[in-house]
Amino acid sequence: MSTLLGLFLCVGCELAVAAASSDQVDVELVLAVDVSRSMDAGEFALQRAGYVAALRHPDFLSAVRSGLNGRIALTYFEWAGTVRGETLVPWQLIDGAEAAARFADQVEGLPADTYRGTSISGALTFGASLFQESGFEGWRKVIDVSGDGPNNIGEPVVPVRDATVAGGITVNGLPIIIRPSPTFQDLDHYYADCVTGGPGSFVLPIRDSAEFATAIRRKLILEVSGLQPAEVIPVQAREPVDCGIGERDRRFYSDPYLPELGR
Repeated sequence: MSTLLGLFLCVGCELAVAAASSDQVDVELVLAVDVSRSMDAGEFALQRAGYVAALRHPDFLSAVRSGLNGRIALTYFEWAGTVRGETLVPWQLIDGAEAAARFADQVEGLPADTYRGTSISGALTFGASLFQESGFEGWRKVIDVSGDGPNNIGEPVVPVRDATVAGGITVNGLPIIIRPSPTFQDLDHYYADCVTGGPGSFVLPIRDSAEFATAIRRKLILEVSGLQPAEVIPVQAREPVDCGIGERDRRFYSDPYLPELGR
């Protein structure tokens, strides 16, 4: 009887452990994708297609399976002067090709449009809030933010970035420098100094339209695996840049680009 009772209790313990670990993932990853109007239609299409292709790529799936749990949690949204709520793809468990393909299909089917303004601070604030409702427990929490310009709407970016990192979240950057502004050409260093932070954070710039698919795939693989190759720009750029370059005279204004006020 005591043996049977012990076996019963043991099975119960195993079930409890399994239930407790059912939400464990290797990383909770937020993809925050810039769709500001400074990006032309061709670049927008390449960026969206790059994420879709990366999510379906065998190398990405191999990176997912290589983790301790062999699965990640993933969510996606697009932003410009404000976060585009209609582009939010909710948290989903990615544990293989079928789940990744479903997620990619949802990203591919999102409404396609660009908007004015660049609120990196708004994207980080929204992205950080998503972890509170993920329903998963990841070894790492990462926000992956792309963008083609400095923060120019909403709160100043540096204190928002600092608060995000203080909350245990790593912020990585994908600055898009295909058509750099003549007055500001160091967007990669801006991202390194002003946007990214946290353990293992990095900046991986895109300098040519042909690099979109490869760079996005590489970035996702790095974030899933937790690796950081030497050639990516570290989070501390050698020469500090002006983090307020896009915020002067605008950061305390309300966002003028809400849909109901015109785009």
